[in-house]
Amino acid sequence: MLPNFPSAWMTDEHRMLQESAARFFRERWVPQATKWREEGQMPLETWREAGAHGLLCASTPAEFGGAGGDFGHDAVIFMEATRAVLSGFGGGLHSAIVAPYFFECGTEAQKRRWLPKMVSGEYVGAIAMTEPGTGSDLQAVRTSAVRDGDHYVISGSKTFITNGQNANLIIVVCKTDRSLGAKGTSLIVVETDTLGERNSTPGFRRGRRLDKVGLKAQDTSELFFDDLRVPVENLIGGREGQGFIQLMQQLPQERLQICLSGVAAMERALDDTLAYVKQRKAFGQAIWEFQNTRFKLAEVQATVLAARAFVDACMVAHLKGELDAARAALAKAWITEQQGRVMDECLQLFGGYGYMMEYPIAELYVNARVQRIYGGTNEIMKELASRSM
Repeated sequence: MLPNFPSAWMTDEHRMLQESAARFFRERWVPQATKWREEGQMPLETWREAGAHGLLCASTPAEFGGAGGDFGHDAVIFMEATRAVLSGFGGGLHSAIVAPYFFECGTEAQKRRWLPKMVSGEYVGAIAMTEPGTGSDLQAVRTSAVRDGDHYVISGSKTFITNGQNANLIIVVCKTDRSLGAKGTSLIVVETDTLGERNSTPGFRRGRRLDKVGLKAQDTSELFFDDLRVPVENLIGGREGQGFIQLMQQLPQERLQICLSGVAAMERALDDTLAYVKQRKAFGQAIWEFQNTRFKLAEVQATVLAARAFVDACMVAHLKGELDAARAALAKAWITEQQGRVMDECLQLFGGYGYMMEYPIAELYVNARVQRIYGGTNEIMKELASRSM
């Protein structure tokens, strides 16, 4: 169900796109969601389908094949995917995290080379930051990229990579000069095997698809780089040592994206729970008739409304270019913690049925847990936010 109260950042164009995306997900993908969860990922052809229906890279400039919208256009798409409980669709990362590295930081040649194929779904984007043992500490990255003539030779490993099995356009966070610390970090793009041809790129290997608590349809994976040769023109921006700055510029939007998906998930949980308690009977009356139920859901509604207002304010600021890293970090921490509480309260009102994966509330519950971890743990978010106080 679409939210029944306005958001200050949404225009009529955003709302039209929201309705179109909601209809597409409901009619085309939701009927297949259980199968994708069991298989552990969405099939490759869904990316081309998403591209054909204008659901990829909505904020990418029109001159590079995109819709020429703003971040709000991408936001309404991935929020509707969240409301539809399509946890396997990594379109938010592809469109609103990976693509902006190219159109904000890339060279003209890089933009023209990669963005049109991201819009169509021919390229599936991923960003390989996290390594075993590094977590949120991006300065501790060990993956190296050594210049050798007209190529970089990349060696290292990454883990917890969203779109890891499907991606064929991967931004890799590397150290091009280990002696410079953060200033020696660069972002280099790896174009992997063509879709459907597994591990056909020398030096690049996909590891296992990771078995997670939630997000069961998302192909989160390990990636390995063993002396992988990449042309020097794949260095984002064309200058070494800019990677950490580029990452810091894009992280507020990534954290805002996590907030937006959190609000969408809470709204779906509240809608489903209200519908359930009004039809489910216990002791001869609807569960809704018990005062405890009404009080609990009144509290949940207040939390959801407050979360929506907070995120809407962040969106207004972000679309004006005024959302700073500290506010984005604070929002990410608070929204995701409220998301966990809302899911717990809502699942409880479903009783035993809430514990069954055939009910969306169960999937919403398990999917919520990672929100406090990825994009920077909430502990790190609070540390960042406190520095500006």
